[in-house]
Formats: sequence, C-alpha cells, structure tokens
Amino acid sequence: MKLFNKYKSVLTPQDKKQRKKERILALTSGIFIGIAFPPLPFPYLIFFALIPYLYVLNKRETLTEINRITYLTAFVFTLITLYWVGSWTKEADPFLMISGILLMFVNPALYLIPSTLFYFAKKSIGKNAAFFIFPFFWVSFEFAYSLTDLRFPWLTLSNSLPKFNLFIQIADIVGAYGISLIILFINLFTFLFINEISSSRKLRKTYFAFALGLFFIPIIYGFIRIKTYKVSEEKVKVGLIQPNFNPWDKWEAGNVNEQLDLYLNMSSEAVKKNAKVIVWPESALPVYLFSGNYPYEVQRIHEFSDSNDVFVLTGMPDVQFFFDEKEAPSDAKVSKISKTKYVSYNSILLFSPQSRTVQKYGKIKLVPFGEHVPFVEHLPFLGDLIKWQVGISSWNVGKEQTVFNLIEGIELNIAGVVCIESIYPDFVAGFVQKGANLIAVVTNDSWYGYSSGPFQHKEISAIRAIENRRSVVRSANGGVSCLIDPLGRTLQSTKLFERDILVVDAPIENRMTFYSKFPLTIPLISSFISIFIITLYYYCKLFKKHSLK
Repeated sequence: MKLFNKYKSVLTPQDKKQRKKERILALTSGIFIGIAFPPLPFPYLIFFALIPYLYVLNKRETLTEINRITYLTAFVFTLITLYWVGSWTKEADPFLMISGILLMFVNPALYLIPSTLFYFAKKSIGKNAAFFIFPFFWVSFEFAYSLTDLRFPWLTLSNSLPKFNLFIQIADIVGAYGISLIILFINLFTFLFINEISSSRKLRKTYFAFALGLFFIPIIYGFIRIKTYKVSEEKVKVGLIQPNFNPWDKWEAGNVNEQLDLYLNMSSEAVKKNAKVIVWPESALPVYLFSGNYPYEVQRIHEFSDSNDVFVLTGMPDVQFFFDEKEAPSDAKVSKISKTKYVSYNSILLFSPQSRTVQKYGKIKLVPFGEHVPFVEHLPFLGDLIKWQVGISSWNVGKEQTVFNLIEGIELNIAGVVCIESIYPDFVAGFVQKGANLIAVVTNDSWYGYSSGPFQHKEISAIRAIENRRSVVRSANGGVSCLIDPLGRTLQSTKLFERDILVVDAPIENRMTFYSKFPLTIPLISSFISIFIITLYYYCKLFKKHSLK
C-alpha cells in the first residue's frame, strides 16, 4: 500500500490535469472515428478524427503509456462501430452474445500493433521520422488483421467512406488499403500543420499543402473517372430474392418445402420480369441439399431452372461423405451417428438449365467463432467447447475460389462471395483475376437485427465494386439486397426486413483494373516497412547491449 501511495504521489496536479486532457483527446478521436462509419452520415470526420490521438501519441514516451492511450481510443471506436456483433435480439444465441462482448475488448488490443511499431521506430530512427511512417504501420496492421484464423478486418479505415463516392474512385488503383493510407497521411499532415507552431512558416505551409493535396487529388481523379467511365452496355437481368425469414427459426426441422415454395414462387415473379439469373441468399434452405435426403427438393429446383431457362445461384449448406476413409481429406470430421468421415461447407450452388451438373463453391473466409473455431485443426477439443445453438460453428474451410461459368447471350462469369468474404479486398480481387465479370454476394445479416451491421456490410461492397470495376449484386435474407454499379453507386436496393424481389440490369465488365492485377501492392510495401523497423529496433537494442559489455 505504501508503494502504491508513493507511486501515486509522483503525479503533480499539473501532471494529473495533463493526463485528463490526454484521455479526453483520446476519447474524442475514438468517437470521431466511430461516428465516421456507416450508417451515420459523417464520413468526412475521418479526415481529422485521428488528430487528437496523434497529439497524445506525440506526448507519450514509454511503450506502456503509448499503448494505454491507444487502447482507450480503439475501445471507444470499437464500441461505437461493432456494438451489434453480439446480436442482442431476443432469439440470439448466448454464445454469440459472449463473442460480441469479448470482441469489444480483444479488438482494441490489436490496435497496439501500430502503436508498438511507432514506439520501435521512435527508438530506432527518432520521433519525427516515426510519425512519417506511422501510416504504414497502421495499414500493415489492417492487412495483418485479414490473415490468420482470428481475422476480422471490418474496421479498415477506408470502410468509413463508401458514401464519399468521389473520393473512393481511386480505389481502382490503390484499393481499400491505399485509401486508408491516404486518410492517415491527411490526418498526419494536418496534425503537423497544427502542432508544429515552432516550425518555420514555410514548413507548416508544406504540411498544409500536402494535406490539401492528398484530399483533393482523389476527388479530382474521382470526378474525371465518373465523367469519363463508360459503363458496359452488356447487361444481364438478375433477380434478387429477399425472403426475410427469421434466421433462428429457419433452422428448425419440418418446414423445408414451405421455404422452397416461397423461393420458387418469388423466383417465378422475377422470371416474369425477364430475369435470366436468380440469386437466393446465404443458407437459403437450412439443410444439406445433396446429402441424399432431399432428392425431391433438388428435383424441384432443377425443374424450375429447366422450365424457365434460368440459372439459380443460391447460398446453401453442402456436405460430402467419404465411405472410404483413404479418400477423406485431412480436415474431415467424423459423424457421431454413422462414424463416416465427411466435410461440410457454407456453400454457393449453381443450378443451370438443361443440366444436372451443379457447380459448387465452399466458403473460404469463415467468421471466427461464428462459423469456424479458430485453430480447431490444431486443437480439436475446441470444436466441442464452442458451438452455436443453431449448429453452424464448424464448417470446413473451402479449398478453391470457384468462378461460376454461365453462357446466356453473353459470356457471364460470376464470383460467388459468401457474406463476410466481401470485406476482404484482395480476396475478392482473386475472383476477378480468375475471370469473374460480375460479383454476387449472398448473405444473411438478419442475425444482427436492425443495427449498424447490415448497413455497414452493404456499403463495404461499394468499395469492392470500385476496386475491380465490377457490378455487385447482393442477395440478403432480410436485406439489404441491391445492385451496385462499377462506379460504386447503389442503383436499386430493398429495405431492411421486408420480403421483396428485385430485378436489376447488371452491367458486365471484363476490363481489369490496376488494383485487380496488383491488389497487394500497398499492403506489401507497408508490411516491408514494418518488418524493417522491427528488425532495426532489435538490432539497435542488441548492438547497444553488446557495446555496454
């Protein structure tokens, strides 16, 4: 107790006042970053939201002090933007709620990566130089957050700007991570202009000019791009089906045919409006359609496709059994009933007219904990400990990015993207590299009720459209279903939690953008700088240690 009191007495009244001021500034940054994200209409705040945080970062000296204030900023930011993850609806699974609460505390801790790298740089090359490369540290963290089994890169800074359509047109060159880098440098140069009062007027003017330049160059580029871009005249009519099922109730057995009746009836209405491709949402039917137990339902979908000469692209659980254990892959599971090995995927299936061949894609980017227990391949017991009540927390990871090939008057190659996969920039670009000329997102955002989540998820797709100059059609169980054109503009959309049918004319584009060809340029540059600083820091530390001997 005496030691504790002694530590407390070190802080003078002036120190306490300064510390309170810094905490308020950190809170302010967290609030500004948070409310810059959809659905709130304040995206422009992102261009100066980090300035209070940078001011505090400049004042803190030790790694502990830096990381404490970083955690506070990131916690407020996370709380405002990701409060919805726990669902908090009356039917919500308790495990989902627990995961949402844990995310509120774990997610901010990951923002200690760029702040720690800043500290390393400050110790290695000085504070001023560290500030100039701090944006690269942040972007390397955003990219790293898209890797490993714990990935959840929902809060990439660029995801705050889908409504600032002019500014984000440059994503076809630099991508989402490049836009984050621009945002960070605008904040940095504005901070330096404000903070460097003792610097020469010429230097401060230079900082201000860089901030203005970085703000207006993307806008000018966007203005020119929108004026000169010619949307392809090749189009395909796509019917987007939004059934608005309760996502919890639909997993109860006994109502599969009733659900299929609704899908086929709604799809028939879309066909009457000349739809050539019908898109159903994620897990449209909550059964393993090709498990051998549903031949009648499979036949009904084939007959609908044949009689209407229409393609049906649908999200659907899929399973494959291996009666010969030697043929089973290493990640196969064992059925508790039959003891047979099997793999199951959160899939997309394509039914083609006059064909009994069904093209399939198994989701690769699974939701941590929600769809796949992190590291379960190495620690199998975790799979028994962590499960949703609805039984969807143990999908296998898909093996290949499948592009669905359709021929309907024009060559049509669809990237089928399942739910959260749409938030991974370079992953979606991978489909385009394989020939996709239309992106279809199937999702079920109804888990999260009427919250920010469904709106944020929908807006992120606008950046994917611009990066690759591809139309995005989106079929969501309870909304928002929509058409986003290659310029990132939402041309048609449904409302949240309404049963609806949307028939859209989706432009088909085959030209490749610079970003589609080289999606990892900015992340790799940022990562190289970060790795260099880590190496330099530990080299300097070792050199200093040996020189003292």
